[in-house]
Amino acid sequence: MLILLDIDGVMVPANSWKRPEFLNDGFPTFSHRATQALQRIIFETGATIVLTTSHKFTYTLEQWKNIFEERGIKTNTIDRLSENTNHLSRKEEILNWLHTNTIDEEFIIIDDDKSLNALPDFLKEQLIQTSATVGLTDELIEDVLKRISNKSEYTS
Repeated sequence: MLILLDIDGVMVPANSWKRPEFLNDGFPTFSHRATQALQRIIFETGATIVLTTSHKFTYTLEQWKNIFEERGIKTNTIDRLSENTNHLSRKEEILNWLHTNTIDEEFIIIDDDKSLNALPDFLKEQLIQTSATVGLTDELIEDVLKRISNKSEYTS
């Protein structure tokens, strides 16, 4: 399973009235709630994280792995979309990535970007949209796990 993961508004709630806390690596702390939720889905599905965040090339993949581990998330593998040199919208970035990569496993998109509501229906079904001020929650992960469970029942 792949998790196409945004960071701002998902792992780090975007509260304009409050500056996020930063750790020694220079990156904001993830919310406790989002950390628990993401760790749960990684544990239960063995998922690989594919970063979609605008920060994806700010750090190397090894640094990203350390960022996640420092925040209590044990990752199997971290990958990322291609560098966004053409300044595409998140929707266009994801569509391009899906068009240029052969994806033969289940995936979900976890993002707060409202432009993703314009994805084609078959992709929008994979979208778990967070509230930017709240971020990822266990309730949203429950929805993901139910979707996966329902799909596996139909393919068995």
